[in-house]
Amino acid sequence: MARRDVIVSSGRAVEGEAAPVVSVVIICYNHGRFLGEAIESVLAQTLRDPEIVVVDDGSTDETPAVAARYPSVRYLRQANQGMAAARNAGFEASRGRYVSFLDADDRLLANALLVGAACLDRHPDCAFVSGHYRRITLDGSEIPTVQHPCVVKDHYRAFLAENYVGMHAAVLFRREAIERVSGFDARLKACDDYDIYLRISRLMPVFCHDRIVAEYRWHGANASFNWRRMLRSTLGPLRAQRRYVRGNRELTAAYRTGVRTCQQLYGEPLVTETIAAMRLGQWRCAVLGLGTLLRYDPRSLWRGVVARILSTGRRLRASHL
Repeated sequence: MARRDVIVSSGRAVEGEAAPVVSVVIICYNHGRFLGEAIESVLAQTLRDPEIVVVDDGSTDETPAVAARYPSVRYLRQANQGMAAARNAGFEASRGRYVSFLDADDRLLANALLVGAACLDRHPDCAFVSGHYRRITLDGSEIPTVQHPCVVKDHYRAFLAENYVGMHAAVLFRREAIERVSGFDARLKACDDYDIYLRISRLMPVFCHDRIVAEYRWHGANASFNWRRMLRSTLGPLRAQRRYVRGNRELTAAYRTGVRTCQQLYGEPLVTETIAAMRLGQWRCAVLGLGTLLRYDPRSLWRGVVARILSTGRRLRASHL
C-alpha cells in the first residue's frame, strides 16, 4: 500500500491520543459540491467521535475549500492516482479499529457506524460486515431501491457469483483484515471494492446484516455507466480467482455464473455502444470497445455482430418485397 506525494494539510492526530473506534475515509475527486454532505453525514453519526479522513485525489474544484470548513477533519491531498490509491492513502493515515470508505458524492445514514461496529463486536472472527443501501438523486431525493436478501453462508462463493454488496459505504472493515491482504489494488481503475471483497472473503469469514446504512447518489458521472471500464475492471479481479476455484465444483459453478453476469451487465451494453460509435464514425471509441470485447467478452461481440447482420438482412428483404 505504498503512498506517494501525499500532503496532510490539516487535522493532524495528537500524539498519545486514544485511537477512535471507527475511521471514515472519504475519497474525493472533483466532487467538492457533494463533499460537505458526505462529511456532515459522518458528523451526524450516533456512534460518538468517528475519525474523518478526507483524501483529495488531485481535485481541481472547490474540494480543498470545502474540507477546510471542518477543522476536525484530517485533509490529505495527493496527485491524482485513482480511487484505490486514495483509499490506501486514507487507510494508512487513519487510526480506527474499524474502517469505513465513503465516496464524496454519497452519504451515510446516522446509524451506519453504530450498526456496523456492533456487528463486528458480536462477530469477532469476521473481517467485515455489510448492510444495505438506498439510491438517491442528484439533489438527494430518495429513489425506490430493491433490497436483496442477506447472504447467510458461503460468502466467498456468493461473491464469485456476484458483488452482492453493491455499494462500498455499506461495508465496515476490521483494520487487520485490510492489512492482511495488503490493501486495495491500486492497479485497478474501478471495482477495487469487489476485488478486496473476493480476496478477503476467500481467507476470512464475513457477515451480512439487513439494515440500510448508506445512500448511493446516482448521476451522470457514476463509474458504473462506463461499460468498457466496468467490464474490464470486474472481470479482471474475478479471473484472478480462477486458480483458487479449480477442482471445486460449487466454486467453479459460482465463478462461471459471475463471469456470465458481468458479461450481461457490461458486455452487452458495450456491444451496443461500440456499434453506435462505428455508425457515427467515432473510431477511437469503437476500436477501444472492440479490443475490450475481444479480450473479455467475445461471445457478446459475436452475438452482437450476428444480430446486426440478421437485422440488416431482414431490412434488405423487406425493401425488395
